[in-house]
This record gives sequence, structure tokens and C-alpha cells, in this order.
Amino acid sequence: MKTDAILQKDVIAELDWDPSVNAAQIGVEVTDGIVTLAGHVGSYTEKWHAERAAKRVLGVKGLAIEIDVALPGSSKRNDIDIARSAENILQWMTYLPKDYVKVMVENGWLTLTGDVAWDYQREAAEVAVHHLMGVTGVSNQITLRPRVSMSALETDIETALKRRARANAPSICVEIHGTDVVLSGTVHSLSERDLAKHSAWNTPGVRNVTNNIIVI
Repeated sequence: MKTDAILQKDVIAELDWDPSVNAAQIGVEVTDGIVTLAGHVGSYTEKWHAERAAKRVLGVKGLAIEIDVALPGSSKRNDIDIARSAENILQWMTYLPKDYVKVMVENGWLTLTGDVAWDYQREAAEVAVHHLMGVTGVSNQITLRPRVSMSALETDIETALKRRARANAPSICVEIHGTDVVLSGTVHSLSERDLAKHSAWNTPGVRNVTNNIIVI
């Protein structure tokens, strides 16, 4: 296990190694494995890269971010311009439903709201806007929405299991709790167990899957 001193040294080295971060502007403190990053950076993107760099270091138990984004004069934009740019880039995303994600900007801080069907769409929307000039922070409040009723969801999962794991489908039980799915029963291999889990995850509306299937 790394000591706090070694962990601090490793985080500093990782920040120095990342070309997208000006490590000289960021201070690093470590207490009981919890890393605190403090300082000032010139863009939200640089702050985001600093966070990712620290998370890459083995032994980091937690991360506290006290980095301020101090935009240089050439990068400052008013909230209307930032909101317009964010809306435009979201409209151009081919795999994001049109008008499902809303944008709000206050003092450069961009908040995304709305709902989408898949988690990858939620993450892609955030990644698309955090590089925009003038942004000082991003809050992703997009939620996942179920696209089918829970009764239809159970039918879809059971049908997929019968289609893709025909021999073992009768041994698998599907329970629905809101948007959570619990799988139980028995199969004859790990691949079939994984298949059942993937079938559940690939059904629109599912937010969590608990796989209690046993291999016999």
C-alpha cells in the first residue's frame, strides 16, 4: 500500500506527464489516500483532464477538487453565446434524440437536463459540451427514461432469453422492480449466464441488473 507521500509524488508525476494539464498551476495534497487538487486553470477542459489524471493513479481512494477555472479574456463568452453553441452541437449529434436535452447556463456553468433512453447518450452529451470555449463547469442532470411498460419489459427479456439461450430459458426467472431487473435460476455455462445479463441490459428502460443466476 502506498504512503500518502508516495501517492502525492505519483499524482504530481501523472499531472506532469499529461500534456493537456499545466501541472505548475495545480497543488496536490494527500490525506489517508484522499487526494485534493487545488489551484487555478484556464479552462474547464484542463480541470477535467486534471481530475482524470489523478483518477488514473493506483492507490487513490477519493478525490476532492478545489480547482477554479479562471478564463483568460480571450476565452470569456456570455451565457447566451455558450448556450447557443451547446444547443447547436447537441442538435448535430446523430445518436441523440432531437430536443430531448435542454441547456441552461449561468456564469459559464452549463447544466444539461432532459431524458434519454441510453446511458451512452447521456455521457456523450456531456462530453460534447465540456470542450466549448467559455464553459467553467458542467452539471449533467440528464435522466434515463423507460421506453416501454414494465410488463412489456419483462416480456422482452424473456423472449430474448428464449431466442438466444433456448435450452436454458425455462430455468431463468425475470423479476421487475421499477426499472431494476433481477435475474435468477440456473444455466450450464458462464457464457449463458452473461448472455442473460446482456439480454436484460440491452432492453430499453433498464437501469440496473442484478444477476443471481447460478451455473450448474
